[in-house]
Amino acid sequence: MKNKLSECMSITVAVLAIATCSCNSAESKQSDKAATQTAAPATPVSRARDVQPVKKDKLATSFRTPGELLAFQQVDLYAREVSYVKKLYVDVGSNVKAGQLLVTMDAPEISQRLAAAESRVKSKEAIFGAASSNYQRLYETSKTPGTISPNDLEQAESRKNSERAQLEAARSALREVGITKGYLEVRAPFNGVITARNINPGAYVGPAGKGSESPMFTLQQQDKLRLVVSVPEAYTGYLRSGDEVNFSVKALPDQQFKAKIARLAGALDLRLRSERVEMDVSNAGKRLLPGMIAEVNIPMPARDSSFIVPATAVVSSQERVFVIRVHDNKANWVEVQKGRIINGQTEVFGKLTEGDLVIVEANEEIRDGSEVEVKLQK
Repeated sequence: MKNKLSECMSITVAVLAIATCSCNSAESKQSDKAATQTAAPATPVSRARDVQPVKKDKLATSFRTPGELLAFQQVDLYAREVSYVKKLYVDVGSNVKAGQLLVTMDAPEISQRLAAAESRVKSKEAIFGAASSNYQRLYETSKTPGTISPNDLEQAESRKNSERAQLEAARSALREVGITKGYLEVRAPFNGVITARNINPGAYVGPAGKGSESPMFTLQQQDKLRLVVSVPEAYTGYLRSGDEVNFSVKALPDQQFKAKIARLAGALDLRLRSERVEMDVSNAGKRLLPGMIAEVNIPMPARDSSFIVPATAVVSSQERVFVIRVHDNKANWVEVQKGRIINGQTEVFGKLTEGDLVIVEANEEIRDGSEVEVKLQK
């Protein structure tokens, strides 16, 4: 009896479990069906795309870049001969004129060589004078037949010519020593300002590497300066000799200065991929100093008209750069090359025509050849 009761209870529990599972399964199916109906995508609603006509115009702009002011001419002055400084005539900050004496030096061995050369010239002059007189005397005597043999006259003439040649050699040696002595005076090669002095009276000086590691003086021309900038490759095509630029310096922040492009390198620096450009700056008042850093504003006027579109109309993908032209409500990808971007407008170069309608906010989702609804942006 007990076994039958237990068997009946087991059957009842099993029936209840099966009923519960069936109910849960039905509820789950209904829930999934409702979720699927809720997540069903809505019918896409197409929106009108703003378009603008392509314009042909010239974009003019400028770009700012740092530059450096350099002396128009600068030279380091060394002694030509090993010597000692005798007297200085200028100091740092001295304004000098071309040819002005800056320093004199003393070299005892050069003075000795000069004295020896002068003595040799005097000696040769005396010898040549004697030989010349002897020849002249024999020549006059030979006019009387039989008094002087032709051989004696020829020997006298040969000796006179030899002594003349030796005299010229002595004079040449004297001139050479005189030129060398002239190197003991150093003069300014051009008008300028002494910006460095590295010597004092009595200092041992000589050519670079032979007695002097540093120059005696540094001379700069400052009434005219060079403004040097490195222009990136993208902007080099807009520069022309004679173009005027504006610049400022930190030392005079409330003033603007002008310069003109005078020299273009004509090649790019292989490291920086930029072109060296030099401007001439008039600096008669010497308010600007070599070595100053300038903030340069270089104008970039367009030389020719080009197609202008909004910057957002240009799509740059990994494969191409293009704009989307719309014709008869169909999109057409037109490959272009980008130029300058100025105030939200960009230059483009490609197979476009003035007046073509392009989508203002273009992207790759608008496929080539797809139908689009457009409206003209005002």
